[in-house]
Amino acid sequence: MTQRAKIDTDSGGTAGNGPPVEHRPAGLTSAEVAERVARGEVNDVPVRSSRSAVDIVRANVFTRFNAIIGVLWVIMLFVAPIQDSLFGFVIVANTGIGIIQELRAKKTLDGLAVIGEAKPTVRRDGTAAELSTSEIVLGDLIELGPGDKVVVDGVVAEAESLEVDESLLTGEADPVVKKPGDPMMSGSFVVAGGGAFTATKVGREAYAAQLAEEASRFTLVQSELRTGISTILKYVTWMMVPTATGLIISQLVVKDTNLKDSIARTVGGIVPMIPEGLVLLTSVAFAIGVVRLGRKQCLVQELPAIEGLARVDVVCLDKTGTLTEGGMDVTDLRPLGTDPDEAYVRKVLGALGASDPHPNASLQAIIEAYPEPDGWRCAEALPFSSARKYSGATFDEGGGGESSWLLGAPDVLLAEGDPALAETDHLNERGLRVLLLARTDREPGAPGAAEAARPAALVVLEQRLRPDASDTLAYFADQNVAAKVISGDNAVSVGAVAGKLDLPGAENTVDARTLPEEREKMAQVLEENAVFGRVTPQQKRDMVAALQSKGHTVAMTGDGVNDVLALKDADIGVSMGSGSEATRAVAQIVLLNNSFATLPSVVAEGRRVIGNITRVATLFLTKTVYSVLLAVLVVCSQVEYPFLPRHLTLLSTLTIGVPAFFLALAPNKERAKPHFVRRVMRYAVPGGVIAGAATFATYLLARHHYSGADALGAETSAATLTLFLVSLWVLAIIARPYTWWRLALVATMAGAFLLVLVVPWLQDFFALRLVGTTMPWAAVAIAATGAALLEVAWRWVDRRFPA
Repeated sequence: MTQRAKIDTDSGGTAGNGPPVEHRPAGLTSAEVAERVARGEVNDVPVRSSRSAVDIVRANVFTRFNAIIGVLWVIMLFVAPIQDSLFGFVIVANTGIGIIQELRAKKTLDGLAVIGEAKPTVRRDGTAAELSTSEIVLGDLIELGPGDKVVVDGVVAEAESLEVDESLLTGEADPVVKKPGDPMMSGSFVVAGGGAFTATKVGREAYAAQLAEEASRFTLVQSELRTGISTILKYVTWMMVPTATGLIISQLVVKDTNLKDSIARTVGGIVPMIPEGLVLLTSVAFAIGVVRLGRKQCLVQELPAIEGLARVDVVCLDKTGTLTEGGMDVTDLRPLGTDPDEAYVRKVLGALGASDPHPNASLQAIIEAYPEPDGWRCAEALPFSSARKYSGATFDEGGGGESSWLLGAPDVLLAEGDPALAETDHLNERGLRVLLLARTDREPGAPGAAEAARPAALVVLEQRLRPDASDTLAYFADQNVAAKVISGDNAVSVGAVAGKLDLPGAENTVDARTLPEEREKMAQVLEENAVFGRVTPQQKRDMVAALQSKGHTVAMTGDGVNDVLALKDADIGVSMGSGSEATRAVAQIVLLNNSFATLPSVVAEGRRVIGNITRVATLFLTKTVYSVLLAVLVVCSQVEYPFLPRHLTLLSTLTIGVPAFFLALAPNKERAKPHFVRRVMRYAVPGGVIAGAATFATYLLARHHYSGADALGAETSAATLTLFLVSLWVLAIIARPYTWWRLALVATMAGAFLLVLVVPWLQDFFALRLVGTTMPWAAVAIAATGAALLEVAWRWVDRRFPA
């Protein structure tokens, strides 16, 4: 197939200094575009990077627990003073906070999605320009290069060794060669060559519309944290229904008391069983995490990805674009032998650079170093392929001379044992990248072209290391996250780069061509080594699967289209913002500032969210356990329920609500651990049982101690004191290890409760007044015993059921 050495931007230009190239289609005219816009033939599918405002409000307001509490709130507004309805206002506040924070996250997410959106190159009126995908109209001519995403359906109009990866559509990993007239499906990616296609389906008719709905929208994918909370809430519901039913019967039928007071105490027993704030606080924590990362130019395409990266224990890094910067420089040219001479080699390299309209980083460095020679024309071009490891071209040198050349990896183009490989290895050991220029008697794309190649020169390139890469690798090592450098480059060269960055194990390099194919054996090699070279795209995918088979949670970083399959299969895919549209589409996290140093922030944010939600979940569920236990004990003992809603609202606010908000947003570097439900319940159950038992013991003792018309109020106050002190001790345990602000938080909550006990109008408002000295001190003693039991029980749990 005859190829152009270089495409001029005008439709009638010339390539190099040869004869004029054929005219290429100019695309639609401005008038034709206007007609199609008027007819509505525009690719106007909305890119939903987050939930709509209506969806956010609906999801936060219309929940099962809000419905239950809403009904109870309405009842309380009719039968009791306003202070017994405070729990309803707390729910309104929590729901409002959840909505506001998620709307803020939506704004951040939408803004970053627009920044990260790739703009396809569209040819109109003979001129190519980048446009938003929403501006594409039916019949537009869209240009393609390596890594570009096919954004609408169409038909190939031009093809220059065009190879397309349709794996996201068909599951087939092998690229498909496209020729003029072949169909192009949106959702596929260009892996080699270039060309253009005509849009035949736009808007909701295109397959891209379905992909956009799935890949670009706000998603609540399954995560251990969310699944665990859902499981807990399911069990809570099962416990709550029979317990609440028994409590209602006990208070309304069995006890002959004031109807309104019975209703108030019944509601007071039901409300604290519901850990409604836990769901809201989890959403707020995730939403704030997105906002925090957004400020660092990190686009989180799926919220639970923050959690996922925090659970990662192996991170696979692609050297190019991750550890090194995209740019490269030619530092040396070493002809092999005397034929050809260096001047001629420079001309060949200049012609090779001009032959590829879509050069990669290595070829771009060659283009900058060697100008296109006069009089040379490209007769055939073979674009670089990561699977082949080389590119090539055939040139008409003018004056009847013709030659074919290959440029690629020396260990692919040279026979084993060739003397040039020893020189290549020496250069690779210094961290330099080496390409081999070789002459071949066959067409570059013909079978056996590489085997027939004769070495001509070594091109030595130096990659620029990212200044922040060393600190980032040190962070992962400190956090016990194993870093594996996986690259398509020579293994020794990759190891040298990793060594400069002080990667542990960089001295042990593995050529991926020697890796065993059996998954278990491959996993063993992967666990024992840190640097892998000559890795093919399919091998990257196999390596991710092998690590996962050993129970590892794997993150994969990349920026090239050859990383797409591995990014898709990894637990967490991380793409650079400057990477191909293909990688950005399948990655859960996109580093828009192209800074590898942002990854520790994502890991830290995830650990903060998971660790803190685990802490506060224990607070919420301890309350649920003691509430259910108190209700059961009241039903079995046939006594009045000791608390009014205002009492439990006060306790929940001081020992759970306010502290949980601060604890959920606090720094937390603890590594994420599995089995969320088990880890939470192993503390919540003994904590709730001890709190409930201590409170009920105080209540029964107070019933024997006090008598008279106001006895119930005094009994309630004594029981409230015990429950508060035990719950405060639970908070004190959860807040460990102590810092000044954690101690201040616990002390402030204690001070606030003391204020209620000593200020007369607050005593009246919350119906709390300690009577005498014997019973209050007895309540304190029982609470102290409960605190001691808590310490013993939780230490026993740590030994008996380690996390």
